[in-house]
Amino acid sequence: MSQITALQLLKSKLKGEFYFDDLMLKLYATDASVYRMLPTAVALPKDVNDIKLLVDFARVNNTSLIPRTAGTSLAGQVVGTGIVVDVSKYFTKILNIDETKKTVTVQPGVVRDELNNYLKPFGLFFGPNTSTSNRCMIGGMVGNNSSGTTSIQYGVTRDKVLSLKTILSDGTEVEFSSLTKEKFEKKLALETLEGKIYKTVYEELKPKAVQKQIKDNFPRPEIHRRNTGYAIDQLLKSEIFSTSSLAFNMCQLLSGSEGTLAFTTEITLQLDELPPLKSAMVALHFKSVENCMKAVKPLMQHNLHTCEMMDDTILNLTKHNKMQQENRSFIEGNPVAILMCELRADSEKTLQVEVDAFLESVSKLNLSYAAPMLRGNEINKALELRKAGLGLLGNIVGDKKAVACIEDTAVVLEDLDQYISEFTTLMNSYNQKAVYYAHAGAGELHLRPILDLKQSDDVELFRKITTDVAHLVKKYQGSMSGEHGDGIVRAEFIPLIIGEENYQILKRIKLAFDPQNIFNPGKIVDAFPMDKNLRYQSDSIAPKIETVLDFSASQGILREAEKCNGSGDCRKLPEFGGTMCPSYRATRNEKDTTRARANALREYLTHSEKANKFNYKELKDVFDLCLSCKACASECPSSVDVASLKAEFQYQYQKANGFKFKNRFFANSTKYNKIASQIPGFYNALFQTKFVSGFMKIVLGIHSKRSFPKITKPIDVIKKKPDVLNPIKTVYLFVDEFINYLESDIAKDTKVLLDLLGYKVHIISCLESGRSFLSKGFLDEAKTIANTNIAYFKHIVNEDFVLVGIEPSAILTFRDEYLKLADDKVTANSIASHTFLIEEFIQKEIELGNIKSEQFTDEAKTIKFHGHCHQKALANQKSSFDILNLPKNYKVSIIPSGCCGMAGSFGYEKAHYEVSMQIGEQTLFPAVRKASEATIISANGTSCRHQIKDGTGEIAKHPITMLREALL
Repeated sequence: MSQITALQLLKSKLKGEFYFDDLMLKLYATDASVYRMLPTAVALPKDVNDIKLLVDFARVNNTSLIPRTAGTSLAGQVVGTGIVVDVSKYFTKILNIDETKKTVTVQPGVVRDELNNYLKPFGLFFGPNTSTSNRCMIGGMVGNNSSGTTSIQYGVTRDKVLSLKTILSDGTEVEFSSLTKEKFEKKLALETLEGKIYKTVYEELKPKAVQKQIKDNFPRPEIHRRNTGYAIDQLLKSEIFSTSSLAFNMCQLLSGSEGTLAFTTEITLQLDELPPLKSAMVALHFKSVENCMKAVKPLMQHNLHTCEMMDDTILNLTKHNKMQQENRSFIEGNPVAILMCELRADSEKTLQVEVDAFLESVSKLNLSYAAPMLRGNEINKALELRKAGLGLLGNIVGDKKAVACIEDTAVVLEDLDQYISEFTTLMNSYNQKAVYYAHAGAGELHLRPILDLKQSDDVELFRKITTDVAHLVKKYQGSMSGEHGDGIVRAEFIPLIIGEENYQILKRIKLAFDPQNIFNPGKIVDAFPMDKNLRYQSDSIAPKIETVLDFSASQGILREAEKCNGSGDCRKLPEFGGTMCPSYRATRNEKDTTRARANALREYLTHSEKANKFNYKELKDVFDLCLSCKACASECPSSVDVASLKAEFQYQYQKANGFKFKNRFFANSTKYNKIASQIPGFYNALFQTKFVSGFMKIVLGIHSKRSFPKITKPIDVIKKKPDVLNPIKTVYLFVDEFINYLESDIAKDTKVLLDLLGYKVHIISCLESGRSFLSKGFLDEAKTIANTNIAYFKHIVNEDFVLVGIEPSAILTFRDEYLKLADDKVTANSIASHTFLIEEFIQKEIELGNIKSEQFTDEAKTIKFHGHCHQKALANQKSSFDILNLPKNYKVSIIPSGCCGMAGSFGYEKAHYEVSMQIGEQTLFPAVRKASEATIISANGTSCRHQIKDGTGEIAKHPITMLREALL
């Protein structure tokens, strides 16, 4: 039987999903590491029986299974040539909670923060907290023995695992849990694979000489963040091998085993009570890493809940990421390092005592130059800044990147400053300025050299540096893998760290569990070489790719895609806020993530022999559900601009395959709307008829349940009022094609409002933004419009005469796409700096004192506001919030909704309608429906208002209309 036939037969038996097409194999060929290996297939099992079928298939067909969740693979744990088994879609249930015992049982695909949201009403939480906690999953945390920022208080994942239900390599289901001596002896008597496993572990570890050998060579036990090899040192602490009363639990071994021993299907965890409510953070600023390191040990004498460090490499990168710019407001000057120290207590009085004592220690040390105190949400922002560290490193422009290879070393706290000093000397010998950040209080800093793994010289350096650091770690009897695991990048060095004899014990234990090596081979034992199977081929010539959009800021479109390091921020769920990534939130498919699009584009551009490297149906499929919301450009720490990647792809693909009628229609919709606007009454009546509406929907591929927008008379045929005398300022109001032909009353409201507030308004309604062309990949037309508009405003818009727009997706093209399209970059950038969304303009005038609350009604109203995606990504929602709060008795709240799901023509199309509505149903529609009858819904996006109407039946008002109505 051929491999394809065997895979097809397996697919027919599985209840879940099973893929072996080129696109899916490429998407699962990488993780958040530097490695790339094409798998044989990708499985998304639906139940335990599916996993058993996969185990049987792997055993019979001499292949392997690579367990995968999300958010925990930095070392290459989930890449390989076997079948990737992704449990992140279907194994996502919280199965049971026992409040009395403070335990919870979950499936491996449960997201860590999702679990803690569930546990919060019970006053409980799962302590280990990775920087990827809003998308990382419990299965991966067990596989890696993850820890994160809270480990100095709450320990590591291994400390919390009580039992694991697993499938062994022979297909049998076995639960591993705590065993007394008596129960352990019964396991030894079993004539099964389970029994053989227990016998092997017992026989290997019982000799006293072996126990001494393990204790002498394994990382020092005081290092609580240690994950080098299998944790046989932990098993020695049980009553089976010592005089202690601790029960034996094989979960100690399985935690951190990276899916190489068994396949986990259920996990029972010990929980902690929620941390003390009152908290304060002192963000110590240092002028050197050395001074920062010297401060750690004495400051850890205090009862710190977090003690996290960031260096200036990461801090400087935060300056260029929109979301992180807001989170770094506490930074004073230009520190070389920051140490974020959080204290918690049950009362403000107790907390203040602890803070005072801590600050006294800081003063005596005299090592830092600033110590701002953070409270409340300021702490959350600072921690988010720290958590973004990994993703921000992808922002380094060019091929040199901060490479994960030695970023996981841990030593005892008293050795930390000396270890870092020696490490820095070592890096200097390689002419390296490494990156330092993360868990200083736990003796573990994420240290990364800056290397170009596209060059063989740096690949050689990759190995040399890792080898030298391994020897340095061994000198301090530290752990080479503190929390990110061994994977491929560090597994080669396990024999050096723990000793060859101990390594042979690990190999024999692996053999007992998995005699045919079907579970995640190449990790921990018999490791793949750390400098092979890299994501990039060394010394290869990068393809020259001509684009219409200017990607020079990233040194080309390929490097723009390569900025994605796979950290998976785009997989966070709606409950964790933000917008990215709307389509993934609807489908929960990896194919529909931001990173899938970046990875796919990188793969096909890099490995294509075609003249047009964009000409792949697979790329069309992976970009299909991208709504071009632009959230990735701001929420992704690496700022991968997938909306621009999609626009360029669409253009290049359609050049080769032709522009479809419906795409051409939507791209040119302004032309048709302009014609219809001359006779709006007739058009609207005609398109309300069932026959015409139904016929046009069939012709244009519009879903039958989607309503057509109504056409309005353009503003240039609306009677104008005389200009304001002695105006405060003169503004140019860009009345875009959506407002002008679909909702011109909003333009009229804007003109009236600005007139009455004392501003002279020049209406510009003769131009269009080009948004519809951009959304469908008609870049030649979009470029022409960009050049026309830049030329039009070249000698008009400046500091004194700003450009203001109403529709976010239109006016913000001046600040985004035009910078990539226009030939005159200097003028484009100048105009961009003086272009504002109408809410932004009014907000600035409020700050200047030119617009006052007293000019508006004192009537009380309650408003819920939904912001446009482009506003969230390229501007901010606060401007809309602020202006809606101008009337003193208006009570305004922002709906924490991501994308509404409409995205221009996307939500109209039959193929996308269901996904569009699913996105709306995540947060926006329920929030609108729950609002009281008196509550006014406000939205500043044309598409958003249409989506709200179709999804809920409610009419949403533009903020400007509300202000105009409120004006006295």
